[in-house]
Amino acid sequence: MKRVLLASLIPILLCSCTKDAPTGTPVYGYRVINTYPHEASSFTQGLVIEQGQLYESTGNYGESHIFKVDLESGRIQKRCGSLPGKQWGEGITILNNRLYHLTYRSHHGYVYDLETFDVVRTFQYPAEGWGLTHDGTHLIMSNGSATLTYLDPNTLEPVGTMDVLDDKTPVRDLNELEYIEGRIYANLWLSDRIAIIKPDTGKVEAFIDLTGLRIRHPRGDVLNGIAYDSETKRLYVTGKWWSEMYEIEIVKE
Repeated sequence: MKRVLLASLIPILLCSCTKDAPTGTPVYGYRVINTYPHEASSFTQGLVIEQGQLYESTGNYGESHIFKVDLESGRIQKRCGSLPGKQWGEGITILNNRLYHLTYRSHHGYVYDLETFDVVRTFQYPAEGWGLTHDGTHLIMSNGSATLTYLDPNTLEPVGTMDVLDDKTPVRDLNELEYIEGRIYANLWLSDRIAIIKPDTGKVEAFIDLTGLRIRHPRGDVLNGIAYDSETKRLYVTGKWWSEMYEIEIVKE
C-alpha cells in the first residue's frame, strides 16, 4: 500500500526541558525535525544508514528479516535476508562493505556481503545478542546487561568488555546501539530514554528522554531503533511496531 510522506512543514518542539537524573546526569530533550512513515508491522531490532540507504532488521520468530527501506516514504524496497523460523533477529551494523547481524538466543550471528546479501560467514557468541554497532575499528555488542562487548570484525572474537555506569550505578538493559560522533547511543529496553555513553570510560554522559514520542504509539511496543547519517549529520529514531520514524535534534537546554 502506498504510504504518504508525513514530513513536518516546520520543526515542532516536543520536549525542550531538561531534568537531571537522580545521579545528576543531564537529561536532554529533543526537537522533531521531520516525521516519516514507518512500517507498523516491523518489530524493529536494528536500524542503520549507510551511504544514504536505510537498513532495518526485525525480530520475532518467523518474522526476522533485513530490509532496505526508503526513508522518506517508509516503503520496503527489498527484503535482503531472512532468518530460519527458529531464530529471532536482533541488531545490525555495517562495516567495510559487510553487514553484521545478531540473533537473540541462538548464539548465532551472520555476516552478509552488502552488495549481494550473500552470507559470507557465520559466527557464535556465548551470551544473548541484542544491539550492534561499531567504532570504525571494532564491533560493539550489547546483550541486555550493563556490559558492552567489543569484537574483532575479522576474527569475530571478543577483544574486550566495558561496563556502562550512571555515576556508580550499572545501566542495564542496553539494547539497540549506534556510534555517533565519538559516543555510543543506546536504547534502554522498557525505557523511553537513550543513554549517551563515553566509550573511553563507559560513563553515561547524558540521557535523552523521548517519552513524548512513545506515547504517540499506544498500540506499539518499546522505543527501539537509532540511525545516524554521518554525511548529513541527521539522527533518526523509531520503535517496535511504530507507524512513524522521526528525525530529531537533541535539545540540551
